[in-house]
Amino acid sequence: MLNEIVQPLISWYRQNKRILPWRDQKNAYYTWVSEIMLQQTRVEAVKPYFLRFIGELPDVKALAECPEEKLMKLWEGLGYYNRVRNMKNAAQTVVSEYSGILPASYEELLALKGIGSYTAGAIASIAYDIPVPAVDGNVLRVFSRITEDRQDIMKQSVRRQVEEKLLEIMPKEAPGDFNQALMELGAVVCVPNGPARCTECPIAEFCRAYHHGTVDELPVKAPKKKRTIENRTVFVIQDGERTAIHKRPEEGLLAGLYELPNAEGHLSMDEALERVKEMALEPLYIEALPEAKHIFSHIEWRMTGYRIRVSSLEERKESSFIFTEKKQSEKQYAIPSAFRAYIKYMKEKSGK
Repeated sequence: MLNEIVQPLISWYRQNKRILPWRDQKNAYYTWVSEIMLQQTRVEAVKPYFLRFIGELPDVKALAECPEEKLMKLWEGLGYYNRVRNMKNAAQTVVSEYSGILPASYEELLALKGIGSYTAGAIASIAYDIPVPAVDGNVLRVFSRITEDRQDIMKQSVRRQVEEKLLEIMPKEAPGDFNQALMELGAVVCVPNGPARCTECPIAEFCRAYHHGTVDELPVKAPKKKRTIENRTVFVIQDGERTAIHKRPEEGLLAGLYELPNAEGHLSMDEALERVKEMALEPLYIEALPEAKHIFSHIEWRMTGYRIRVSSLEERKESSFIFTEKKQSEKQYAIPSAFRAYIKYMKEKSGK
């Protein structure tokens, strides 16, 4: 039954695929960059990031040689920054071992830092026409519904089963189109949120879940673990036009990125002033800012904030802070989106 979905799916894809800046170019680097960006991020959000990234770093060599701060700035807002650090590491390997060209081998791609079975399969099939599967969340959802499989799709053993079954029906003449067709179907028809658009599906006649009315019950996923809640207080410390930022440790959450100073817990106004004095700064004015929330994969920050005007910072050269104007920050320093609610206050002077 499964082999019957191949041709209708490919035909549908070729007629209906979305126009995306990384498609139809047989460019392994473009495929790699786009697939890494698309992890945890919507297609429409990725488009401008992709175009800016390849505009600045047009090939593997440019990525391998990119300074860390510029790289983080190009990635700013996409989150999960280890993705791009792993990309640079892999790019350096590709330059030293493959003359700057991503290898046309699934196994060699898989050996590169940050490239798993899905990304290796996507690059190999789309850029090099190698008949290997590329199984992401969209593909797992589509497959579970077509076969009415009630196994937990979050299990690696289930993913491997799907890869094996897709490998058996993989068309050698168009593996890239077939893989992209499955992904596209899951993204726009057999969707994750809201009702599936089964009447628009080119392979509905082969779908067991559609025929048995069980589409809404699939796929089966084990419930996610509850996120850890962390309360934080964020400080927008200013001496006029400039705002204090500092670099986070090189390991751990948001490693090596710049941030607004912050502290654990929700501090009162008096506690916040005391904390600023402990930073060897002299507060002149304090203003409460709105609460905000940011969700990481396993942690949720619940933040309160204060904007604090301090006396001149010119003589505090020993400070670990960098005092930057908004325009300089936008060009030079990557501040993660976790602080988005408070970054906007960098361009405004404090009240008094």
